[in-house]
Amino acid sequence: MPTDFFPFAIDKKLAAFWLPFGLRPSRDGVSITPDGTFSVKYGFLKLETPLTNIDGAHITRDYRWWTAAGARRSFVDDGLTFGTNRAGGVCVHFREPVPSALRRAGHSAVTVTVADLEGLTERLGSPSDPG
Repeated sequence: MPTDFFPFAIDKKLAAFWLPFGLRPSRDGVSITPDGTFSVKYGFLKLETPLTNIDGAHITRDYRWWTAAGARRSFVDDGLTFGTNRAGGVCVHFREPVPSALRRAGHSAVTVTVADLEGLTERLGSPSDPG
């Protein structure tokens, strides 16, 4: 069984926010391996956890441009965003916090702005866009 790969949906107008992280649009994105690993590669940043640690996923849309692009921690909670566009993303929730270079104590969720929002959400076993 091959690895499922979900590349980021790229908005080149926001490149100034994601280029500094070394993002490579043709190679970076979300991977789900046959052995059950969920991983996100965003340039030199990476987040990885077993699929069994995923507690659900849902689609979010219509971000403000200044919160949509780049790698950043949430100002509200311990969430993480790997953003490349303002149109939409998938928020993936974890049972146990997953550490990253931006927060060693871990994140309870990550939002990824992949090109196939519905496909990733369905692959993670959650319903598609409720709206």
